[in-house]
Amino acid sequence: MEFRIGQGIDIHPFQEGRPCVLGGVEIPSSKGLQGHSDADALVHALMDAILGATGRRDIGTLFPDTDQAFKDADSCELLRRVWSLATSEGWSLVNADITLLAEVPRVKPYVTQMQVKLSEILGGEPSRVTIKATTTERLGFIGREEGVLASAVVLITR
Repeated sequence: MEFRIGQGIDIHPFQEGRPCVLGGVEIPSSKGLQGHSDADALVHALMDAILGATGRRDIGTLFPDTDQAFKDADSCELLRRVWSLATSEGWSLVNADITLLAEVPRVKPYVTQMQVKLSEILGGEPSRVTIKATTTERLGFIGREEGVLASAVVLITR
């Protein structure tokens, strides 16, 4: 068996008037995340981790923000495409560990829903997708509630 680890990080600023989508779940919030797609930083970090583990470049290369086809795209649909590339080469998920750094919105009530959604896409049990959230104790751009940062690590095997 072959094992590979991938790591991904994504940062998005907040923007008024947009829905807040994290982990494929719309979270009630007065502001969403700014980006070309739905700006789901949590899913973007996960995609970059998968792409890295399979020896590919980042999501900006695969889904460039200069391509109107990806304007307001559902990041979970993009994740399905990334995962399809991986599974077509025989890869399967061992586990994914994702951390969200954000003062707002509070995501704890939505973590289980996110785990179920992402594990369905990745073809595994929800226990294989761990999602944690923490704050920066009011430090930096995250502490000033200007945006979020997501970090993901995946282990895949074939």
